[in-house]
Amino acid sequence: MLHDALKKLNTVPFHMPGHKRNAAFGIAGAQIDITEIEGFDNLHNPHGLIAQLEATLAEIYRAEKSFLSVGGSTLGMLCAISAVCEKGDTVIVARNCHKSVYNACLLRELKIVFAEPEFDETHGIYKSLHQSTIERALQKYPQAKAVILTSPTYEGYVSEIRADIPLIIDAAHGAHFGLADYPAYPQGSIVVSSLHKTLPALTQTAVINVYDSRYISEVKFWLDILETSSPSYVLMNSVSMCCEFVRTHPEAFENHYVLLKQFRTLSLSHLKLLKTDDISKIVISTAGTAISAKALGSILRDTYRIEPEMEGISHIVLMSTVGDTQAELNLLREALGEIDASLESDAVSKITAPPPCEGSFTIKREKHAQITPFSAAQGQICNEFIYAYPPDIPIILPGEVFTDSVCDYLHTLVKNGITVISDSGMFPNNVLTKSE
Repeated sequence: MLHDALKKLNTVPFHMPGHKRNAAFGIAGAQIDITEIEGFDNLHNPHGLIAQLEATLAEIYRAEKSFLSVGGSTLGMLCAISAVCEKGDTVIVARNCHKSVYNACLLRELKIVFAEPEFDETHGIYKSLHQSTIERALQKYPQAKAVILTSPTYEGYVSEIRADIPLIIDAAHGAHFGLADYPAYPQGSIVVSSLHKTLPALTQTAVINVYDSRYISEVKFWLDILETSSPSYVLMNSVSMCCEFVRTHPEAFENHYVLLKQFRTLSLSHLKLLKTDDISKIVISTAGTAISAKALGSILRDTYRIEPEMEGISHIVLMSTVGDTQAELNLLREALGEIDASLESDAVSKITAPPPCEGSFTIKREKHAQITPFSAAQGQICNEFIYAYPPDIPIILPGEVFTDSVCDYLHTLVKNGITVISDSGMFPNNVLTKSE
């Protein structure tokens, strides 16, 4: 495996990178940070160690072909959509897709038909996308060339969708699916997962699993265009080690699953431990309590040194993986119990997501736009992406109108301390709108 070979590096490096694996610079990981030297293969033309690594990924995910990505699932989705769709095609897109999906739609000038997943108005969370929703869209738009969705979601909701046209699934948060008693790995034409999110691998590592052999060469074509020509061996080493761990330590995932089941016996009087399809996503609701999700996150961070994954309006997400110990899960359990005991009940407020626009929609962005005060944006056409981070789901796209519901939703996010990012960086004071 690649990680074994990297341990044996012993040549004098008269090649890139410039740190020359010299320990004097104190750069973590530099000892295995090399370029495509003899014997270490080439990610863009793999025939040796990297080809072996991609074959191992295909074996783990039972794919026709697996491609290693050092650009995360973002790169994977850009390549998958570009591989399947021609310029100007119509695609059915779940409204809760990551911004990378919409970036691909922008680059390929695709006509988007939105499919609206179920929405939890208590917590402001998109849940599962129903098969009936997709079937209605396919009946109305028979010219659609692909269905694109997110499963599992950030909070762990799974959508089991079937379609007679190519199905592209952003399973960024599902790299661990198919292991232990987790849900089965998603079934689609191309499924993309971030190894680094839920498995022991470094940030930026992902896998593009191709199940329809018709798209193998096209995915490779777009990878060669969009992925760096200088892929990091430090990142690829971590994927090699990750694959080895997955193959040789199935009991680690089984044991962790048992720990998570034990954790979910936690009894709370005010906070709620929400049940989603993924037991490893610990989603805590503050709805109906006198504390906000932001405040709960701050208490966990400041009092217990526990860092949540994200804080929404009335829920927080904590991610647990095989990298967690029983002691750490016990600490979280005790912390939540102590906080819960100090809380009082309060009224529950509804959170309503803005409805997607009807019909087919093409993302349109002008190079020259006007700066508009957000307070005066209502009725104007947006000229930038505006999204909550995390999970990077766009709230409004270039070419969409700032409707009452969009403005109200953005106000709600800002009021609750949610990080909202715009391309221009001027939100919440100003936004970019289409010039008159």
